[in-house]
Amino acid sequence: MITEDKVTEIFCMADDFCKFFDTMVAKYTLKPTGKRNYHRNSVMSKAEVMLIMILFHDSGYRCFKHFYLEKVCKHLRHLFPKVVSYNRIVELEREVVIPLALFIKKVLLGKCTGISFVDSTPLRVCKNQRIHIHKVFKGIAQRGKCSMG
Repeated sequence: MITEDKVTEIFCMADDFCKFFDTMVAKYTLKPTGKRNYHRNSVMSKAEVMLIMILFHDSGYRCFKHFYLEKVCKHLRHLFPKVVSYNRIVELEREVVIPLALFIKKVLLGKCTGISFVDSTPLRVCKNQRIHIHKVFKGIAQRGKCSMG
């Protein structure tokens, strides 16, 4: 599990990113004309929801519900003072999927060190039954060949 200092650091980065992202979205999206906005602001910020999702993927839990109810609501309550119900956090996840993907891509993605690992499992290119309908390796596929050569 990530230390509390690292959690605070990730939260600060996520909060700064969310502020920047929200200003860009407000600047470049179309404004509704004449319609009233019935959307209520959430108690939890987008950065908190993003942080919970990042912590879930770093934890060993397989079920988000158990992670949220057991770990976040009980043991990490001091880090998230305004927790919401499980149903509400699932609704809030939907709103932060795109900002989370952009945040991970732009901020949290590591740099390539020049060493890359490639899975070298051979994939059969031409099975005799599928020779005439195979489209992926069309033109280079032959009988008995695999993706390794």
